[in-house]
Amino acid sequence: MARDITGLPDLATEGGRVAPVRTRMPIYVDLLPPCNNACPAGENIQEWLRLVKAGQEEAAWREITKNNPFPAIHGRVCYHPCEAACNREELDGAVSIHSVERYLGDLAIERGWTFEKPRFSSGRRVLVIGAGPSGLSAAYQLAKMGHEVEIRDSSDSPGGMMRYGIPEYRLPRNVLDAEVARLLDLGVRIVNNYTVKDLLADQAEGGFEAVFVAIGAHLSKRVDIPNRDASRIVDAVSFLRDVASGERPMIGRKVAVYGGGNTAMDAARVARRLGAEESIVVYRRTEEQMPAHAEEREGAMREGVRMNWLRTISSMDESDLTVEIMELDENGRARGTGRFEKLEADTVILALGQETDSNFLRRIPGMHFEHDVVRVDPRTLMTDVDGIFAGGDAVPSERTVTVGVGHGKRAAQQIDAWLGHRESPGRPKHDLADFEKLHLWYFGDARRSTQPELEPSERITDFDEIVGGLSDDQAHMEAARCLSCGNCFECDGCLGACPEDAVIKLGKGFRYRFDYDKCTGCATCYEQCPVHAIEMIEENR
Repeated sequence: MARDITGLPDLATEGGRVAPVRTRMPIYVDLLPPCNNACPAGENIQEWLRLVKAGQEEAAWREITKNNPFPAIHGRVCYHPCEAACNREELDGAVSIHSVERYLGDLAIERGWTFEKPRFSSGRRVLVIGAGPSGLSAAYQLAKMGHEVEIRDSSDSPGGMMRYGIPEYRLPRNVLDAEVARLLDLGVRIVNNYTVKDLLADQAEGGFEAVFVAIGAHLSKRVDIPNRDASRIVDAVSFLRDVASGERPMIGRKVAVYGGGNTAMDAARVARRLGAEESIVVYRRTEEQMPAHAEEREGAMREGVRMNWLRTISSMDESDLTVEIMELDENGRARGTGRFEKLEADTVILALGQETDSNFLRRIPGMHFEHDVVRVDPRTLMTDVDGIFAGGDAVPSERTVTVGVGHGKRAAQQIDAWLGHRESPGRPKHDLADFEKLHLWYFGDARRSTQPELEPSERITDFDEIVGGLSDDQAHMEAARCLSCGNCFECDGCLGACPEDAVIKLGKGFRYRFDYDKCTGCATCYEQCPVHAIEMIEENR
């Protein structure tokens, strides 16, 4: 439904524009764009979109990587909450932020852009446990600050769940390797195939003054399913890890995936690529209650994965499953009905959630836990043990790549402050530039760019990447769709609208100022500003 974005003033309730004495005055403001506010990694999205629009791609990439060293990865795997918050969604579709980010990330790999090395060394050593998104992010930020960083990880190669959990059709390994390689060039040391058993001993032996624990949730939750052949039941994390390591497990023609999260969707889609003629997701609640992101669920269904809602597995025989039909009670919880049905399945993949292997931390006196995760100060991410910090999957949080990267950045800032014996002050946020604040008559229609995708019939034959990137023209056009919510982009609307010539242009990049000796407080500049970069305030006399 069309929205009226050119509302008229209510002359019955509003006063005149000017009076003998000015009662209000305009000021220039900078508000918080909703995309920036929604980004778990803390990117200044509006700014790097502006730089892309201006044709300054490398500057845009460097703006992203102030906060996130992995734009090519994030442009592929982030669930882009920034786009859900984008004000343009109310007009003709949110800006495709993730596709422009991917464009910049891929361009940086193609052109060989590298990080600037720190100009000095602090002489401080920091140990990071885990080479997933959170650990790598923390190491990157700490290295830029001049600290010596060593990552220890139990896997063969760095990347954590980005390598061993996200299938290649979503994240090609050459992209992951290219973005991790920049951290090595920056001076970060990564030790693979290292399992930490005594953290305090490792810390003391290596002379590390601080530790950041960023272990991933690599342990699958189990459930007891009565069966005659336990080899036919595998857990999703191990299954995906084996496939990511190059193995091709024998799963048969018919596969059932038990669970409803993103890992379940990945397992079901990978099963199709391994030759399963039928891949069925068994989930005990409804489609609306499914925790998997809609795009993951829809992608699975397009590839032929069947969804079996309101079902739970009771037992497994030689060639089939017995599933109980569920129903929702008055509180929306699933409960059994006592009615059963059969499903054929050669293999059952359990995708019922994941946990961290935090046993090595439980040996440290004073460390406290909430189930499988570590208790931390929510602001500093420090555990109850001085000098040991934790983030990502190791702490209570949403388990996504972007949240992990954001935790790594925040932990690095706090570790740097702790090493320097100083407080890390919080930065107050500006007011949010929500849709109702904008005057959007300025902007015309510009439909969202669409990334190319493989046809479903082509996808399941191999692990080639499904979604392609934007062209140069598309990326620039998409960046230009940004409304610059809450921040002046020098459209000259205020300059041209002021009847008193009270707006003074300061030159490109320097915006404007008001000549209050001429200003009458008529608010024409405010009403002409499309992005609410001008606010009217009471006159102080």
